[in-house]
Amino acid sequence: MKIHPTVSLLILCLLSISGVFAQSAQIDAILKREMKERQIPGLQVAVVRQGKIILSRSYGLANVEDSIPVSRRSIFAINSCTKAFTGVAVMQLVEEGKIDLSAPISRYLDSLPTEWQPVTIRQLLTHISGLPDMLRVFNPGTHGLAGVGDEAEVWARTKAMPMDFPTGEEFRYNQTNYVLLGKVIDKFSGEPFARFFRERQFEPAAMDRTLFADARDVIPGMAGQYRYANRLDGQSLGEDRLLHNYAEFPSFDRTASGLNSTAEDLAQWLIALQNGQLLTKAALKTLWTPGEYNNGNPAQWALGWMTKPRSGHPAVMATGGGRSAFFVYPEDDLAIVVLTNLSGASPEDFIEELAGCYNPEIAGADVVTALRTAFRRNSVEDVVAIYNGLKKANPGLEPVETDLNDWGYRLLSKGRIQEALAVFKLNVRLFPESWNTYDSYGEALLKNGRKEEAARMYRKSVEMNPDNLNGKRMLEKMKR
Repeated sequence: MKIHPTVSLLILCLLSISGVFAQSAQIDAILKREMKERQIPGLQVAVVRQGKIILSRSYGLANVEDSIPVSRRSIFAINSCTKAFTGVAVMQLVEEGKIDLSAPISRYLDSLPTEWQPVTIRQLLTHISGLPDMLRVFNPGTHGLAGVGDEAEVWARTKAMPMDFPTGEEFRYNQTNYVLLGKVIDKFSGEPFARFFRERQFEPAAMDRTLFADARDVIPGMAGQYRYANRLDGQSLGEDRLLHNYAEFPSFDRTASGLNSTAEDLAQWLIALQNGQLLTKAALKTLWTPGEYNNGNPAQWALGWMTKPRSGHPAVMATGGGRSAFFVYPEDDLAIVVLTNLSGASPEDFIEELAGCYNPEIAGADVVTALRTAFRRNSVEDVVAIYNGLKKANPGLEPVETDLNDWGYRLLSKGRIQEALAVFKLNVRLFPESWNTYDSYGEALLKNGRKEEAARMYRKSVEMNPDNLNGKRMLEKMKR
């Protein structure tokens, strides 16, 4: 029987609508599950596909104490996701010929310590500089950067600290890198970086709910910031209690951590970034290309963005404060933004699963997502067997050492020690030539009270890397 063209079109439209509803229901189920398990008060999500926002939703409470719900206009702190914007700002100046990524920072800034001077702009952006982290100067034990002191004092103390490692030899996440980049942007844009960001990124992308601020500022529509703790003022609370999370970001540090935004604003920014409004296609490719260590191996960061360099469905991403994240899948023409108001929510753990609602191959390509799903059905003690089963079912599965290591530490920070141990154990098995996998496994074993096993891991890491100062310190500490 011949079907009339109008009927055929109607059937196709109905099938398309059905698919959209199915994806929407999957997203809804995943987010509600994760909010319940992670005890997230409030959340926003936005999905971009083929240059358009195809989903924008709000869940839970923006303000717990007054039961104010999250809306699409609620503003969330995005913390270190700010670094992705700083990467774009630097590339805009590169395109104008004002900055050279390969040039040493000493070409652009004066009065730097001798050891800092050869570090390149690219090495700052990719966190392989080896510079000391100024966060160590800030008041320890605070949540955020309260009690910072003035900028001159912070810089004087930071400059007096030794290098963490020889430039280009290792990766270490570092706020100093991005504070220096902020100074370069100020100088070569000819205006304060906050104004440069607004004029060159926020306004072109119609981001009217995005601004630099911290807990000291009064911001209409700002979602509360929360954390769970079982100790307060040195006393046990007996159980995890929801508390306010107070964070100050001094003006000089805001290229590293100072932005606040909405999921829709960030989605619009990602669209503008990919359609050529902010950077040329060539500059965007450079932005998302990983840096290199001295030995030529790729680093885990590109220019302000983390990378997931898989043979299929590669991604670039930004995360902030353990509460906010966005992933871009350039080959799949897909991007996902998730913002929460809970420090420790770690939405980066489940964004790949959300992406799988639009293309199941994306979730299947990510080892962390596959293991998280498998852990729901199996004992974590069988982690090696679980991984082998996943690899057999999907031979193209490509484990990434840094992904597993970062996930292990997130589990460890949440007190999920057995799961963390399983992840670090697997990482050692998969990457036996990496000294860092042994160091991380040693840390988890020590937290679990397995001191002798921890010492063996630390000794192995120091044998493989005699410059591993952390391993040496821990071995000395365990002798006491």
